Amino acid sequence: MTRHQGHSTAGDSGMEIERSVLAYLHSHPQAADTLRGIVNWWLPRQRYESNCLRIEHVLERLVAEGLLHRDELPDGEVLYALNRHTRQLQPN
Repeated sequence: MTRHQGHSTAGDSGMEIERSVLAYLHSHPQAADTLRGIVNWWLPRQRYESNCLRIEHVLERLVAEGLLHRDELPDGEVLYALNRHTRQLQPN
């Protein structure tokens, strides 16, 4: 595959879109859609899935550090809250 070199802002944005489209297709290899469908469904969904994984990793790290408490609910969802047994958090 040939990569096009562009101006930094446009090129960076293009590379982000390229990565998002290819990541979506990797997760959904049978997918096919129009430009409108890709813009409205694939890209927001891929960003949500990526961000959700990143957020989950951060939350789990905060639990491991003892700053958050993790409770699993009966339906399998996980509830996160401030661990009241640790010192008060100070925002940076």
